[in-house]
This record gives sequence, structure tokens and C-alpha cells, in this order.
Amino acid sequence: MYFYKKRKHEDHSLYVLLTHTGTQFTTLIRQFTAAPYNHASLALDAGLNDMFSFGRKQAAHPWVAGFVQEDVYDGTFSRYPDTECILLRIQVTRDIVERVTETIDYFRLHQHRYRYNLMGLLGVLLHKSIEPDNAYFCSQFVAEVFKQSGCPLWERPSGLVTPNDFLVHPAFDYVYQGPLYDYPLLDRSRLVHNRFMASTYTAAEGNYPAERPPVSV
Repeated sequence: MYFYKKRKHEDHSLYVLLTHTGTQFTTLIRQFTAAPYNHASLALDAGLNDMFSFGRKQAAHPWVAGFVQEDVYDGTFSRYPDTECILLRIQVTRDIVERVTETIDYFRLHQHRYRYNLMGLLGVLLHKSIEPDNAYFCSQFVAEVFKQSGCPLWERPSGLVTPNDFLVHPAFDYVYQGPLYDYPLLDRSRLVHNRFMASTYTAAEGNYPAERPPVSV
């Protein structure tokens, strides 16, 4: 379901992509959260060409995780072609976009310092923010970037923000909801090859994503 319409006048927007890949890890998280999406990424453009999060550094190794620039075509998503998603947009000022870009550039420059905040996920379940230095999980990272860039979205600590919190936040508009690889602004020529490779991978590994309920928007 595609909601996006190009605005006539210049506007400054940022995007949050929420996904459920169907991996064992995200399925486990879903059992605890009962939320439709359990991964959050921050994108600087509607085409998802500049998108960042905390997650797998190597698609085949889920426990090697930290700050990542996510590649829809060749990264972890390419191994899970049935990934479901919803893309959200928030309108901000030019200044906020520049600050967010600078904040992400800092993470990118010092990415070797950062690790995945696995304990923080446990803290969310216990309603207690666990925020070790230089450690983030995906939605914590996205919330913290907004906060550090002068656009705090919640009063609570970033370590208590979940992907579902973005879904229900009134500042965000829906852009698209459905299969990730059906999103109209992706490069179709690159997807043809990736879907073939992903189907080969899933068949070889026996990793067939389960059916997932749709989200009413």
C-alpha cells in the first residue's frame, strides 16, 4: 500500500523504516513484544539509499552486530526477500536534517567504537533503561539520533524506545506498508537479481519466513 505523494514545494523529511524479516532473532523478539515490526532503521531519503541502524554487520552472522549502513539490495535484507515493512516520514527543518546527517557521520567515523546493546533489549522487557557506553540497539539508536540532533521525540530515555513507538507516534506519516521489495521507489533492476539469490539462499538453508499479519493503517 503506497501513500507517498511528491510535494510541490521543497520539504525536509526524514524516514524511519520498520521491518520484520522473519529471522529467528526477530521472531523471538516478536513473541515477547507482540509488535508487528521489530527492527528500526533511519533513512535520509525516500529511496532508502542512505539508511542506518544497529544490527548485523555480516548478513550470515547475526551475533556480529553494531553500527551499520544498511543496503536494501545487497545487505541482510537481500537474504530475506519476504521482509514486511512500513515506511514512516517525519517533516523537519533543514537545520534538523543537517544535524542528523552530522550525527550519523560521527557514528560512521567512529563505528569501530560501537557495539550492539543486547542487554538493552532485556531492559526494555523489564521497563528499565540499560544504556552502556557506545552500545545501542536499533530503535534506541534512531531515537538517540533524533534527540542528539535537536528533535527529541519522547521524554523517556532512548533505551526504552521500541520500533512500535515510531509506528504510533503522531509526528510520523505513513509512506508505504507492505513487502519491502514491492516498495515503488526501489531500483527494480537490482531487485530481480537479489530475489533470485535470496531464494537460492533460503532454499539451501531451509529458512522460510513465516506468514505475518498485516498492519491496519
